[in-house]
Amino acid sequence: MIPTSVRIFVCTEPQDMRRGFDGLALVARQRLGIDPQSGVLICFVNKRLSRLKILWWDRNGYCILYKRMHRAVLEIPGDGSGSPALRIDGQQLAKLVAGVDRDRRAKTA
Repeated sequence: MIPTSVRIFVCTEPQDMRRGFDGLALVARQRLGIDPQSGVLICFVNKRLSRLKILWWDRNGYCILYKRMHRAVLEIPGDGSGSPALRIDGQQLAKLVAGVDRDRRAKTA
């Protein structure tokens, strides 16, 4: 469980999943205006919504959680603002990580 004090952001612009620690940290700073070493979690997705990377700073280094979806796709919560970064809570993060079944998403679209 992630403490409610931890801020969680989703980058709404698809990213190249070949980017590593430093590349994602650079995107966070330059494109999102977020200091990746400030105790935040920053989520990045690819264009096909099939891969997710979550970057965070753990006292003395970066950590990445990387998930590749198989029979599901990622569903980014939207607020319609067009902002490059969207702040979410722990429940929304859990839904993001869980993904949505491809068949169910196709039926609702």
